[in-house]
This record gives sequence, C-alpha cells and structure tokens, in this order.
Amino acid sequence: MTTLDTSIKVEVKTEYIEQQSSPEDHKYLFSYTITITNLGDKAAKLETRHWIITDANGKTSEVQGSGVVGETPTIQPNASYQYTSGTVLDTPLGFMHGTYGMVSESGEHFKAMINTFRLATPGLLH
Repeated sequence: MTTLDTSIKVEVKTEYIEQQSSPEDHKYLFSYTITITNLGDKAAKLETRHWIITDANGKTSEVQGSGVVGETPTIQPNASYQYTSGTVLDTPLGFMHGTYGMVSESGEHFKAMINTFRLATPGLLH
C-alpha cells in the first residue's frame, strides 16, 4: 500500500528563462529548482516522479517517469537533495504540482507531495 508521507519536505524555486523563450511563438521556458529534505529517521530513495502541469488556458499535461534528471537519489535522514529541471508552457503563467514515489530503507513505498507552485513571467502578477 502506498501512503502519503510528511517526513519528506519539498521546496521549489522557479525562474523564467527569457533568453530561451519566444513569446511571439507562445513558448515560455521556466526552470525550477527542487530541494527535497528528509525530515524522517530513515533513508528514503526517490524512485518515480509524477507531475501535473497546467497553463493559463487550462491545458494540462502529465509527466511520469523514473527518478529525476536521470537519478534515483537516496536521501539520508536530515539531509537534502537538490536538482534543477524545466518545462515549456504555451502561456506566460502556469502551475505545477505532483508527487514523488519513494521507498524507505525498510522497503515501504510512500508518496511525497509536491504542493502547487506557480510559473510566471516577471511583472505578470503583482
């Protein structure tokens, strides 16, 4: 059985990549840097990711796969793992959320929640 676990904390910082975007072609590139911290007392391995990405037009896409940026890191207790990835939207505003599929060192599968975060070009929202 897979449960949600609160011992994994996920923090996100986003950035609009203007030099690789093309607003006239409806192409807005954003990077996001994720920091995953293990607040529990057992190591946990990140095995899968599941993202739901929604643009300002309500267009939704899902991304599922193993690991993140080609890695399946094991995060020790009171340690963090950080990576940067990106996505392209058709609009200057969008949102992402999802889950990481994790497994504890004792073999228990659980999901770590990635709360909704905003992707927005600078100056779009005040």
